[in-house]
Amino acid sequence: MRTNAMSEDAKQPAKSAKATATKKQTTRAKAKKPAQPTVQADTQAEVQREAQPAPSTETSHQTLSFTDDAGASRSTWIAGILVIAIVAWMGSGFIIPSAEADIQVARQEPKPIAVAVKTSQAETVTQFYQAEGQALPDRDTSLRAETAGDVAEVLVQKGQDVKAGDVIARLDAASNAADVIRAQEELASAQREFDNAEKLLDRGVATADRVSQARAALAGARSQLASAQEDSKALAITAPFTGRIETLDLDVGEYVSSGAEVGRLVDITPLTVAIQVPQQSLTLLKTGQPATVRFITGEEREGKVTFVGTSAASETRTFLTEIEVANDDGAIPAGISAEVIIPTGEARAHFLSPSIVSLNVEGTLGVKTVDADNTVAFYPIEIVKAQIDGIWATGLPDPVNVITIGQGFVNEGETVAPSISEK
Repeated sequence: MRTNAMSEDAKQPAKSAKATATKKQTTRAKAKKPAQPTVQADTQAEVQREAQPAPSTETSHQTLSFTDDAGASRSTWIAGILVIAIVAWMGSGFIIPSAEADIQVARQEPKPIAVAVKTSQAETVTQFYQAEGQALPDRDTSLRAETAGDVAEVLVQKGQDVKAGDVIARLDAASNAADVIRAQEELASAQREFDNAEKLLDRGVATADRVSQARAALAGARSQLASAQEDSKALAITAPFTGRIETLDLDVGEYVSSGAEVGRLVDITPLTVAIQVPQQSLTLLKTGQPATVRFITGEEREGKVTFVGTSAASETRTFLTEIEVANDDGAIPAGISAEVIIPTGEARAHFLSPSIVSLNVEGTLGVKTVDADNTVAFYPIEIVKAQIDGIWATGLPDPVNVITIGQGFVNEGETVAPSISEK
């Protein structure tokens, strides 16, 4: 019993010492922490007091007491009063209506937009098909040597006009004369051989095969002689038609082979102007139509359509069309550019300024007009002729009031206030 009592007495000082140490550590921790508001500090103090073990009643008879923080209670009352004031202010709008009555604004109907119009009358206008082309010679050919030989003489110069059959150059006949003599001798020998073979066949000495061989050799000799004689005629290089020597590559003493190109002959009387016609315009053209051709040199000539193609080019899907133009004086050279204008018919059209043409919401080209009841109407148009000062268009009624000023501010179906424009 004594031993147990001594143990109890020893434990109590130990617990007291431990509580004292815990209190000192808490005090140091408080000293290290930064100062906080009063309410927070008081709350932490109360938590720490509750966390500390109660001191033994046997070692210490000190009693802890707790008091309320007056500042914390005052903050709570202030917050509550502010909440009640805000709620009362927000609810006042529903309880007490505003003294000001809503102002009703009367909306007026918009006034019609003022536009300027001009009365247009349709006129008869000639429709044209217009295209760019190139002037080509009527005939263009290469000059070639029909036999081989040395050039003996050249009778014309490059750029010279010649007539059909004129001699352009001659080849040396010496070699050809020897060929003719050789062919004549071979023909005579083949003829004698054939005659002997027939005589021996009649006597029964020769065979029919020998006669056949002699006959074939005779035919070959005759062919060689005829060829040599034709070559003698081909020694003269002549012009196949009337025209102008465009190129000439011949010099005296030069050797030319059979079939070699020695020059170029062109005929520009008349000229042929070639144009390419798209598929959609092919039906507008036909052979015999008159045409006006304006060359880049400034000259203008009348012509006629001589050819309209029936097979499209695979690359461009266009059709070749040719217009023949008189050029008896040869003043217009071949190869220059030309503008072709071909009348294709007549139509009733209105003359309009390009500035009044517009697009509707579908992207259709047209013109805005004003009806009798001052309502805007949109008419699609088709341009049949274009000039520097305006265009000719079909698709409009006759007569019609065309909007000239303000068409960009009105739409189809709107009512407008039109005024007559002098322009």
